[in-house]
Amino acid sequence: MEHRFEKEYGCLVLKMPAELDHYQAECWKEEADGLILQYPVRSLIFDFADTQFMDSSGIGVVIGRCKNVRFSGGYLKAVHLNDQIRRIFQLSGLKKIMEVE
Repeated sequence: MEHRFEKEYGCLVLKMPAELDHYQAECWKEEADGLILQYPVRSLIFDFADTQFMDSSGIGVVIGRCKNVRFSGGYLKAVHLNDQIRRIFQLSGLKKIMEVE
């Protein structure tokens, strides 16, 4: 899998794949949930530096992980959004549920 992550002191940074479509979303969802359960996460940061495409399945993956972390009082943030991904965040309402840098 091409997914990468970094962890440090309760913070988990998930480096999103280049394309977050239906196929990638299913694989990525399982991996992300495993990481969230494996490490005590108080802050979850989605890094979209490499992401060029995201469809509704990708939006669902992000929302689902947000719910998991928010349930335990965690902090959420999205970083390195290109113009297309930023527009998806705006139109989908993701900007309302997490900080966007």
